[in-house]
Amino acid sequence: MDQYKKDFIDFMVASDVLKFGEFTLKSGRTSPFFMNAGAYTTGEQLHQLGLYYARAIESAFGLDFDIVFGPAYKGIPLSVVTAMGLAELFGKEVQYCSNRKEVKDHGEGGNLLGASLQDGMRVVMVEDVTTSGKSIDETYPLLTGAAKVDVVGLMVSLNREEVGPSGSKAAIDEVSDKYGFPTAAIVSMHEVIDYLFGKEVDGHLLIDDALKNKLDAYYAQYGVKSC
Repeated sequence: MDQYKKDFIDFMVASDVLKFGEFTLKSGRTSPFFMNAGAYTTGEQLHQLGLYYARAIESAFGLDFDIVFGPAYKGIPLSVVTAMGLAELFGKEVQYCSNRKEVKDHGEGGNLLGASLQDGMRVVMVEDVTTSGKSIDETYPLLTGAAKVDVVGLMVSLNREEVGPSGSKAAIDEVSDKYGFPTAAIVSMHEVIDYLFGKEVDGHLLIDDALKNKLDAYYAQYGVKSC
């Protein structure tokens, strides 16, 4: 595993973004872990988050694009800090763009904020996680309806590696199949488990044998079988 991935896992834990326990998801599933990107609240946390996204995007998709697009609401700050991270790490100047949940009917109006989309622009989309693809289903038509843009790829912070609505593939893979652009994650949940299992964090094991058994049982029921 690349060092930046290990560093990112440590960063999620230290920021209290990745938690282990018992959590009820929107899907109704009871999960032994939960990732909440909304817990990144400080300036330095957001700064580091943007650098991790920038590094992962460069590794997965390269730097030949013009716009970072983040679906509202959590994708709005993600798109901003990722654009800043790309400038800092690679000297790559890109613009950010996001959608509004409600169309603005005054001022400049419209349902997008940030950069104005133009024909021929190349776009990278950013999200925290993709569990059903619903936000992409809502925002992809906005992107392609605003201009003839080319979506280079979708980057998420964590691939939960659970089956999506089709019941056979991970949600981010379903997005890729449906829309024809590549998807990637800074880390996968199996990378997280492999890295943290048996590793002491602040003097105790974050993933001990008991929790590992719960995680294994969860993925036996909901996980993508090829993982």
